[in-house]
Amino acid sequence: EATLQKGSWSLLKDLKRITDSDVKGDLFVKELFWMLHLQKETFATYVARFQKEAYCPNKCGVMLQTLIWCKNCKKEVHACRKSYDCGERNVEVPQMEDMILDCELNWHQASEGLTDYSFYRVWGNNTETLVSKGKEATLTKPMVGPEDAGSYRCELGSVNSSPATIINFHVTVLPKMIKEEKPSPNIVTPGEATTESSITLQPLKPEKMLASRLLGLLICGSLALITGLTFAIFRRRKVIDFIKSSLFGLGSGAAEQTQVPEEKATDSRQQ
Repeated sequence: EATLQKGSWSLLKDLKRITDSDVKGDLFVKELFWMLHLQKETFATYVARFQKEAYCPNKCGVMLQTLIWCKNCKKEVHACRKSYDCGERNVEVPQMEDMILDCELNWHQASEGLTDYSFYRVWGNNTETLVSKGKEATLTKPMVGPEDAGSYRCELGSVNSSPATIINFHVTVLPKMIKEEKPSPNIVTPGEATTESSITLQPLKPEKMLASRLLGLLICGSLALITGLTFAIFRRRKVIDFIKSSLFGLGSGAAEQTQVPEEKATDSRQQ
């Protein structure tokens, strides 16, 4: 249907272009026949693309697809019949983990007439037990154990009372995964000797080396700045003290010099 809509839309667009033009007479007929020829090639391209990508895309199973048939231009349901068996999948799951069996194929959403997913446990004596049935395409069993290992089968039903797809699963339960917690290299557990051979030094990464060098330069620069400021303050105080002492010394010398002539003058007067 989508392919037919593309072809009709392209045809109507070119037809409107010709009718809206000023072409008349024999030239109009030639333009019309040429347009129909191009539209025929375009529609053939659409059909070839549909047959390659959208027509019966299922690799296995039975897919019901609604198509428009050219002989009567009516919609009819077409059954794309292929092998029911869609193969076997091997699933490995560690003990005490969740087992997930996925039965959905990429064309299931595009198919019509599908019903329910049924999961069966298959036993060694060719018998099976229904485990789950519904619209959900996956079977999830939490915390599996050794008893869950074995064969399973998934069957997707259809309105034709025949299965659309059948997928077999072979489940293997692996031993339980043990996660060991390794102590930190800098932590010494009781009973361990702290010898030099037991300590392995890991080289620093370039980023950490650059950060440590920048931190060292920053510390050295700060120390140099503090030392310079301290020395400058100390020198400033010495200069201030020197100026003060010089000023006070000059004042006392002038006072002494004025006192000496006064004493001489008094002596001369007494004589």
